[in-house]
Amino acid sequence: MPHTVLYLVPTPIGNLEDITLRAIRILGEVGTVLCEDTRTSGRLLQHLGLKKPLLSYHLHNEHQQVPRLLARLTAGETMALVSDAGTPGISDPGFLLVRECLARGLGVECLPGPTALVPALLKSGFGAERFTFEGFLPVKKGRQTRLQELATETRTMIFYESPHRIVKTLGQLAEVLGPQRPASVSRELTKLFEETVTGTLASLEADFAARATIKGEIVVVVEGNLTPPPRAPRPGRADRHSRAADADDDLDGED
Repeated sequence: MPHTVLYLVPTPIGNLEDITLRAIRILGEVGTVLCEDTRTSGRLLQHLGLKKPLLSYHLHNEHQQVPRLLARLTAGETMALVSDAGTPGISDPGFLLVRECLARGLGVECLPGPTALVPALLKSGFGAERFTFEGFLPVKKGRQTRLQELATETRTMIFYESPHRIVKTLGQLAEVLGPQRPASVSRELTKLFEETVTGTLASLEADFAARATIKGEIVVVVEGNLTPPPRAPRPGRADRHSRAADADDDLDGED
């Protein structure tokens, strides 16, 4: 195994007590911490009593940062990649840097830890044996196409959504998947005002549309399509005789 130079370190999605002892140790040992927002990660490190150089690494600069980071990692520097909350690489930057490190034979290690999709899934009460994580739906192009593709999905579906788009998304899900499809909306997970509301897509749309304000990161869990696909009818006696007659006609027409 190559020597680890890059660590993916999950951070709390709300409750600071959810950080692991191992995550604290790794953050204290690495040379640099890569973070989406240096202010957010700086407050976490201060809470943990750690002082580390912070380097901005986010969606808008990752392509420019990766070559520079690879040079430093190749030289033996160790870094921890964190997101503002949760596990880096899950609907957050991280994939590109990990891929390039692995392609160069650099050691990458991912710590287990907080992520919003698992508690939201389990709190929904829907089947958790098989599920699909869809993350954020396309904002514009491809959105309707993706929704149509999911209309027949039998597994429980998990989506991330922002507060200002949640009502629109619930309405579109209701339109494509059916207004009576069971679903749940989890908000502010692990925080003081944590909330999970379960109902139909139509009732959830009405609920959140009636709210004056909606705050917090949101996870939507939708039950899969449990309606079995229609079965083709078995051919009756008349159909069998008709097909046999057609076959005889074909044989009579042969030279």
